[in-house]
Amino acid sequence: MARDLSAACELAVELAAAAGRLQLGRRGTVVVGSKAHANDLVSDVDLASEQLITEGVARAFPGDGILAEEGSRAPASSGWRWVIDPLDGTRNYLTGAGPWSVCIALQEGDSTRVAVVHDPVAGETFSAVAGAGASLGGRPLEVTSTARIAEAIVGLSFNPSPGTKQRMAVIVASLLPRIGDVRRVPAALDLAYVAAGRFDAALMVDTQLWDVAAGLLLATEAGAVLDDVPGAGPGVVLATTAALRSELVPLISAGT
Repeated sequence: MARDLSAACELAVELAAAAGRLQLGRRGTVVVGSKAHANDLVSDVDLASEQLITEGVARAFPGDGILAEEGSRAPASSGWRWVIDPLDGTRNYLTGAGPWSVCIALQEGDSTRVAVVHDPVAGETFSAVAGAGASLGGRPLEVTSTARIAEAIVGLSFNPSPGTKQRMAVIVASLLPRIGDVRRVPAALDLAYVAAGRFDAALMVDTQLWDVAAGLLLATEAGAVLDDVPGAGPGVVLATTAALRSELVPLISAGT
């Protein structure tokens, strides 16, 4: 079924901004719980944000499927599915220790066609439509021109489970002596920052589809090279430039 992707992107931008306003307005009254482990946090604001977004999607596109982090599911009769992380970076949100974002992607089959990542605090909205490039507030985005690995800033995003943290400890030990520096940010913003040329690479380990679906399209549309890392095992994805990939991949593989 044909779809007006520009209209779908506009809807995603509106819903992400509305969820962001909800999050900013409710920071002082949050109720917190945990899911798979002690570091896997969820709040009532996560749930309220997801409800806001999924209800907006269902009103506009009632035949579309939904896959959202906090459990919202709907089958697709249209061939299209919305993949939603209503609050990517819950710990940062709760503690004020860093950024978080609202992430909305629209997929046709398994292909992501629309992506929106909204940072409520910065007031920044990154968006992309497949084949039409990525933008920030209407300004086209392009990946970094950095070509020297010793100058590269690598964003790290990973599941905070004990096992994944052990994997990351080895990878970082291999990477850090050779690169410029690392940053630890939620996955969607990690990829958005690659798209905007703020980071030179994003390395994701054991993330979920809702964490990365929107960000992966942003990075790709801005010119990033995106693929798995040969020899690094399952769940490892790197987004960077062609100039840096050849040097980063062996370091990551050596650390896994």
